[in-house]
Amino acid sequence: MFKITVLYNHPVDPESFEKYYSEVHTPIALKIPHLKSFELIKYVETPQGKPDFYRVAHLGFDSAEDMQSALDSAEGQAAAADLGNFATGGLHFLIGGVEKLI
Repeated sequence: MFKITVLYNHPVDPESFEKYYSEVHTPIALKIPHLKSFELIKYVETPQGKPDFYRVAHLGFDSAEDMQSALDSAEGQAAAADLGNFATGGLHFLIGGVEKLI
């Protein structure tokens, strides 16, 4: 399996981020072809303080080829183009192969 990990920095307005993310961006992302998993994490403050990242999304694909096809698709391009509409704190992308141990 290959995964795209999107690390979202803390947004300027978390409430607006959450509303847009759930009502607009997530439905766009769920249309990406070859998508086998879509996991979202919203981090919480710990005794050590505010987390480095606000939210993370993991998008899973069966293969590197499926992932590339998904990124090149109209749906993948639409999801990428939409990021600037809500990710006001910026973001980082990571792409890699998954080693599942359990």
